[in-house]
Amino acid sequence: RPQHLSGLEIIRDLCEGKLEGGEIGSTEITFTPGKIKGGTHIADTKTAGSVCLLMQVAMPCVLFAASPSELHLKGGTNAEMAPQIDYTVMVFKPIVEKFNFTFNCDIKKRGYYPQGGGEVVVQMSPVKELSPINLTERGTVTKIYGRAFVAGALPIKLAKDMSAAAVRCIRKEIRDLYINIQPVREPDDQAFGTGSGIIVVAETSTGCLLAGSSLGKRGKSSDKVGIEAAEILLRNLKHGGTVDDSLQDQLIIFMALAKGVSRVKSGPITLHTQTAIHFAEQLTKAKFTVTKSEEEDPSKDTYIIECQGMGMINPNL
Repeated sequence: RPQHLSGLEIIRDLCEGKLEGGEIGSTEITFTPGKIKGGTHIADTKTAGSVCLLMQVAMPCVLFAASPSELHLKGGTNAEMAPQIDYTVMVFKPIVEKFNFTFNCDIKKRGYYPQGGGEVVVQMSPVKELSPINLTERGTVTKIYGRAFVAGALPIKLAKDMSAAAVRCIRKEIRDLYINIQPVREPDDQAFGTGSGIIVVAETSTGCLLAGSSLGKRGKSSDKVGIEAAEILLRNLKHGGTVDDSLQDQLIIFMALAKGVSRVKSGPITLHTQTAIHFAEQLTKAKFTVTKSEEEDPSKDTYIIECQGMGMINPNL
């Protein structure tokens, strides 16, 4: 689909590689990488294809480039079946930076289904190697915060309703914690099209971040959107893991590339994660093991994902 093609094209451009079979509907591609140069690159899905997924494709490459990269990613910032840009900035970024790199993510314009039209600029410098991570202590939840947004033709009241419904839902389970979910209306010059949604993040005493998010759509009440996000968050808090089920699979490639042993405690292993592990092991010398976490009470469905990383070294630095 357009999104997959944009992802392949940005990788091709980053490393002056060769791509054959790169068209919409193609069932087979041949990709021959060259040297990862870095520099400024634009990827545009021309649809509401997710900019966050383009970022996921590019990030492991630009980390091992010869020079810093600036990626202009265009498409949907808040799209179904993909992390919302708010999730990428509020949850993915602070956790993935524990692998010992940093990046800057500037949301120029938000874009929604069906037109897209959003733009995010990601700036990143290469690293010599990635450090392993150890995320095995959940700690206790210390705060819950988030943002409920509307853009385009939608009134701010919808954002307030989403926020209030999410707070009510969480309050049933967690009574004594201050919950701050800001209702916002995206400025017109910073959003293209009409959209709405919510993200709710729980932060723990050990620095873990777990989230639930949901998007508004026609015929779906704002209360329902808020409750859906809250229920996803509560479900992720129940399993006792240090990552939520959206972050789980996004960490696999970094664990595989890192030097040394990474360990992450998670809830039930998702199909995305199983797939990511399968391919990471095929493509690198990394070795993963997944074991049921023993120290939890048996009622909890908790696992330890352990990886002996391949220790990728950046030949350019």
